[in-house]
Amino acid sequence: MVANHIPVKSGKVLDMMGSMQESMTPSARRISEFVMDNPAGVTKLSIAELSQTVNVGEATIIRFCRMLGFKGFQDFKMDLAIELSNQSQGDKSILDTDITAGDGAELIGQKLQATINNVLSETLNLLSFEALEAVAQQFRDARAVYFFGVGSSGITAEDAKNKFMRIGYNVDALTNNHFMYMKASLLQPGDLAIGISHSGNSLETTKALMLAKEAGASTVALTHNPKSGICKHADWVLLNGNRQGQLQGDSIGTKITQLFVLDLVYTLLVKDDVDGAQSKKLRTTKALES
Repeated sequence: MVANHIPVKSGKVLDMMGSMQESMTPSARRISEFVMDNPAGVTKLSIAELSQTVNVGEATIIRFCRMLGFKGFQDFKMDLAIELSNQSQGDKSILDTDITAGDGAELIGQKLQATINNVLSETLNLLSFEALEAVAQQFRDARAVYFFGVGSSGITAEDAKNKFMRIGYNVDALTNNHFMYMKASLLQPGDLAIGISHSGNSLETTKALMLAKEAGASTVALTHNPKSGICKHADWVLLNGNRQGQLQGDSIGTKITQLFVLDLVYTLLVKDDVDGAQSKKLRTTKALES
C-alpha cells in the first residue's frame, strides 16, 4: 500500500537525516554526523573533498544520498542549500536548547518550551500528509482499531484509546506483550493495527505488528525512524520528531510528538463529522458523570 522508502521533502534534509541515524551503517552515520555539524560547509565541498574529509569512498557518499532519496551528491547539496537559505536566524536560535548544570528553573522552562516547539516543527517536516490522510480513512473504514506499544509508547497507546473511544470508535490498547501477540494473531481483514515505537526497534511491538499483518489486518507504524524494523510490517508509516538535548531524555519530545501525530488523525476524523463526534463525546462524557 505504501513503500517503506520515505523520500526526503524538499528543504527538509537535516530532520530526515536525524531520524534515520540509528539505522545507518557506520560509514553513513559518519557522513550524516559531519553534515549535521557542518551543513553550510558541506554545500561548498566537492564529492572528492567530502570523501577525503570524512574518510569514506565516493561511492559510499552516493549510496548515502540515494538512501535519502536523491539521485546523487549534487541533488543532495542543492536541497541542503535550499534548507539553509530558508532558515531564519530565529529558527537557528531555538536549536540551542541543551540544558546545562547552571540553568535555573525559569531558563529550563524556556528551553523546554523551545524544545516542544522544535520537535513539533520537526514532526511536520517529517510527516507524509498523504499517509496521514490514508490512515484517517482506514480509521473510518475499520471494524476495530488496536494500538500496540510498550513502556512509554504504551502510555501513548492508552491515551489514544481514550481519545478515539470518546468519539465512538471501536478501539483498544494493548501494552503487555503476551496480550499483544494473542490479539494480533486473531485480527482479520477490516481491522487496523497501529504499532507505536519511537526507536522503531521494540521487539514486542514489531512482532505484534508483524502478526497483525500476517493475519490480514491493515497496519500502521508510528515511529521516529523510517528505516527501523517496525516499518517493514507497516502499510503506512507516520514519523514523529525528536530533536532535543541530552539531559532532557526522550520523555518530553517523544511523548508530545507521538500525541501530536495521533491528534492530527483525530482532528481529521472530527472535521469530517463534527456533529456526530460532538454527539458521541457528549454521550460518553455524560456516562462518566457520577
